[in-house]
Amino acid sequence: MKRFFYIFHSLGILTLFWAVMLVIPYIFSLIYEDGWDKNFLYAIGITAGIGAFFYLIGFPFHRELRIKDGLLLVFMVWLLFPAVGTIPFMLPYHPGDFSLSFTHAYYEVMSGLTTTGSTVIADVSSLPKSINAWRHALIWVGGMGILVLAVAILPLLGIGGHQVMRSEATGPMKEEKLTPRIAGTAKILYMLYLSSTLFCVLCYRWAGLSWFDAWCHAGSTMGLGGFSTYTNGYADINNPRVELVACIFMLIAGINFATHFTALRTRSLKAYLQCPEAIPFLTVVLSSAFLISMYLFLSGYYTNIESAFRYGFFNTISLATTTGYANIDYALWPIVLPIWMLILGNFSSSAGSTGGGVKMIRMVILCKQIGIELKSLVHPRGVFPLKIKKRIIDRSVVGSILLFLILYTLIFMLFSILLLISGLDYETALSATLASISNIGPALGEAGPMGNYGVLNDFSIWVCTFAMLVGRLELFTVLIIFTPVFWRK
Repeated sequence: MKRFFYIFHSLGILTLFWAVMLVIPYIFSLIYEDGWDKNFLYAIGITAGIGAFFYLIGFPFHRELRIKDGLLLVFMVWLLFPAVGTIPFMLPYHPGDFSLSFTHAYYEVMSGLTTTGSTVIADVSSLPKSINAWRHALIWVGGMGILVLAVAILPLLGIGGHQVMRSEATGPMKEEKLTPRIAGTAKILYMLYLSSTLFCVLCYRWAGLSWFDAWCHAGSTMGLGGFSTYTNGYADINNPRVELVACIFMLIAGINFATHFTALRTRSLKAYLQCPEAIPFLTVVLSSAFLISMYLFLSGYYTNIESAFRYGFFNTISLATTTGYANIDYALWPIVLPIWMLILGNFSSSAGSTGGGVKMIRMVILCKQIGIELKSLVHPRGVFPLKIKKRIIDRSVVGSILLFLILYTLIFMLFSILLLISGLDYETALSATLASISNIGPALGEAGPMGNYGVLNDFSIWVCTFAMLVGRLELFTVLIIFTPVFWRK
């Protein structure tokens, strides 16, 4: 129990930071005069009060965080922040105004923070501007990770930044640093993330979106989240230039941001050629988009090749990068196509990107290991080291990846069974589980691209909520909390 007090000081400061984040939608409410400013003031006050409480009771126990402390802090943050983030969704300005139950509000906030981008709100376009601003701010902050941002801009935390970022980061190779200090690395990544987002805003504005819509969609695009200010997303926007901007920035956000930094620092594209994930990622996503587009055209689903490539490329890139945008109801396509797109979203994104899923680096390592195993069958006495970027990868990494995939499969099966028990049909249950645990967003069936998760019952909503959390923190960070060894001294 004492371990909680070790993290309360840091948790309090992070919660106070979260209260500052609520100022963003408050400002939007004042600008657009939508009448929700008082609700956000209440939310800021409640969140700040909770943060101050944790800070004060944890102050006497303040110390440098250890590995277990960092893991527990990450888990507590990802439980607490969605809880306090629900406040604006649950306080209607007038009786009868928009509001959500705690279950739906918690799901909506968790969907944003995990950059899943699925929603329980049927009519997004009718929401107050400030609520939509808050939804998209959640995705933007969640894109690079709440704690990475905190370590970057709040060095006064005085906590073990390396342990926190290591717990928060995605992918099997978490030890690489761009700078000697972890805070410096986080700052570099976020400056790159921020500058890319601002450029994306300008491009969306050029493409025809209003400044507000451009800001919201830029945050959602760079976070690979998929929230939109339109109920049917890009199908309602119906603008090829906007879709082109989205495709370009989704691909940018799907590549490791450390690779982008190296390319900018060296002023050379060689960084992408030397990256073990960038070329495989682009090859798999773009070739799949091409094949799906050709399938749509040759099968006669679209008689116009331009339409086939427009819809084929946009939706494939969107799902493959775990963004979840849709400019048409692709669930009506031949079933093999949306299933393949969901599978792409399960592994295509790079580690160090804002995407979810298993990550491309794991698949690259496994493919190399398969090649080595085949060589060993032909040359039993041969020695074939596994290399990534001219660096020999220890066999323990391969073992960890295999264990991760086995556990990933088991958890997928467990959540699927729970959704089937809740009464969902086979198609919806399996696709919703995959879409949630991989942080893709839209599924098939009842939770398809032109639908929403609000049609699910509360039990199903909580299953999907926990699946999003487990997937975002890559299984082990969550599951380790429930093991006896974690709580032993």
